[in-house]
Amino acid sequence: MIAIIDYGAGNLHSVKNALDFLGEPSVITGDANEILAADKVILPGVGAFGDAMDCLKKNNLDEVVCRVAQSGTPLLGICLGLQLMFEESEEAPGIKGLGIFKGKIIKIPDRGLKIPHIGWNDIAVSKESKILKGLGEKPFVYFVHSYYLKAKDEKVVSAYTEYGEKLGIAVEEGNVFATQFHPEKSGSTGMQILKNFISL
Repeated sequence: MIAIIDYGAGNLHSVKNALDFLGEPSVITGDANEILAADKVILPGVGAFGDAMDCLKKNNLDEVVCRVAQSGTPLLGICLGLQLMFEESEEAPGIKGLGIFKGKIIKIPDRGLKIPHIGWNDIAVSKESKILKGLGEKPFVYFVHSYYLKAKDEKVVSAYTEYGEKLGIAVEEGNVFATQFHPEKSGSTGMQILKNFISL
């Protein structure tokens, strides 16, 4: 069973629909015991960094997510879920993130392209990845974001995209994975990523 964390700021049903399509049992839940007992956990999210951290803290789910990360249970962050895994974000100065990954979330620089970056873009997988394998050459995925990750240790970054400049858009270390793009909205490529996560 995969637990999809419900903290009031998520693209919950599109993620659940994708897992249903793949025949994978899942539950949308904000219950700590249910999350900690799950085989795998997904931290989705849309919206603002500060509001989302407030929602997590109000429900003590910030501690639960960190416990999942430390437990060895596979954990996947999606979109804002990735951003929350870092220490801080330029979107919400002074508000601490979960700190699962060292580094910060920074605004996409204005290079004459539209921000937020919405739509399909190809990605370059930058290291051997458990969930980004088998995607073929230049896989395209779906983005909706104005911020991207700047990791302190580039070794955790598993994929980049070009949008005005090279942007880090996925991370992977041990049992923790995260993508800035939306696998559940990325067609067959996204389904392959979710299948890879399911099969861990």
